[in-house]
Amino acid sequence: MKHPREYKNQEVIVLGLAKSGMAAAVRFHELGAKVTVNDRKDRNQCPEADPLEALGISVVCGGHPDSLIHEGVALVVKNPGIPYGAEPVRKALELGIEVVTEVEVAYQLSEAPIIGITGSNGKTTTTTWVGEMLAKAGKSPIVAGNIGRALCDAANDATKDHWLVAELSSFQLKGTDQFRPRIACLLNVYETHLDYHGTMSDYTASKAKLFANQYKEDIAVLNWDDTECRLLSTKVQARVFPFSMKEELKEGVYLRRHAETGRLERDIVYRDSEGTVHPIIRAEEIGIPGDFNVGNGLAAAAIAIAAGVPLLYIAESLREFRGVEHRLEYVRTCRDIAYYNNSKATNPAATIKALEVFDQPIVLIAGGMDRQGTDKEMDYRELEPYLRDKVKAAVFLGETRDKLANVARSAGMTRVRLVDNGSSPSETLAQAVKYAEELAEPGDVVLLSPACASWDMFPSFEERGRMFKESVHNL
Repeated sequence: MKHPREYKNQEVIVLGLAKSGMAAAVRFHELGAKVTVNDRKDRNQCPEADPLEALGISVVCGGHPDSLIHEGVALVVKNPGIPYGAEPVRKALELGIEVVTEVEVAYQLSEAPIIGITGSNGKTTTTTWVGEMLAKAGKSPIVAGNIGRALCDAANDATKDHWLVAELSSFQLKGTDQFRPRIACLLNVYETHLDYHGTMSDYTASKAKLFANQYKEDIAVLNWDDTECRLLSTKVQARVFPFSMKEELKEGVYLRRHAETGRLERDIVYRDSEGTVHPIIRAEEIGIPGDFNVGNGLAAAAIAIAAGVPLLYIAESLREFRGVEHRLEYVRTCRDIAYYNNSKATNPAATIKALEVFDQPIVLIAGGMDRQGTDKEMDYRELEPYLRDKVKAAVFLGETRDKLANVARSAGMTRVRLVDNGSSPSETLAQAVKYAEELAEPGDVVLLSPACASWDMFPSFEERGRMFKESVHNL
């Protein structure tokens, strides 16, 4: 797409009244475009409409009128979650109208260099961590994107003296064209979001768009332990700067091997382009639990090194960071039972990583949206060995409760409770917490780690996590 100022007096349609849609609409309006914002929700469910209309922006709620998309439209900016099969998107593409997400708009607006971070799991933790590392070094980061703050708002405030640190989803990246981050990181690729992408090839291609426009002087931070990341390393034009939990790298951030025995040690080190190895910290010093967070820490360190952060500040941040809400978040201990909120685990791989953290017996609360309509429907069989070896009891809710119960029974579990839908999602989740409390004993962990998206019952994983914490505090 062109720079937003070049759409002055041209018609721009913004689909979706979320934070990103509002931010994009305001930016285009300020630059003189004729903006219409459209949302299929009824007007009484769109409180964002009032401040937009007060600015003189046209807002259409309650559906997608046939007249919305026509040959006179210059650009469509769509909410990342709106599928490409949705009628206004499909019609725009048929008419040859460019369709982008807010990420592309923010790139065109930003004076600051961009750090783009994506992956199936670990995006928010890594993005937040990178922001803290840059802040310690006085690098003036602005953290935004899928993490909370709309990227267009952040880009509007960013100057050449900032770093714009962006968490990016596959939904957002699929709608980019010229987007070019100075530093791009792919953490991992797992099977997820196939209800949106349809195939794994489309999902991975969307992730790979993060690197599509990078130059040779840019940096691609890649997980050397992930097959898709390593394959991608042969296709990117940027300088590849890897991180690894398993291999000693010629250059990059990794766990060091013992010089005499060759066994993997737990020292996090950085090997520079001249082959000099610089120790950072011991992996056990990292401030949040779990080997997957060691991996996130390696990625954050690699990104920070690429951005010029001294190792001293990287080490301090690795020690001091205490995690992000809804990501293996400790809630409370009640009657010697510890409760953890891992609502962000929206796929089985994320739940498996959480289960691997604990040595204590686990009572698992899981379940949520059933991802139908994919080329390979999720059956959750990959959870079976972990349910057998790590979970003493389970409570399942949501659309997937029966699927998950079948996997648990195949794993030999006998202590399984299913939660019927209550009068409200909060009531249903409160009942799940109550069942878990009944199944748990002193010394156990109760872990909300759904392995599923939240949208069958909750508007977001954040709301699911907040309701879980409220239920735990009400015990």
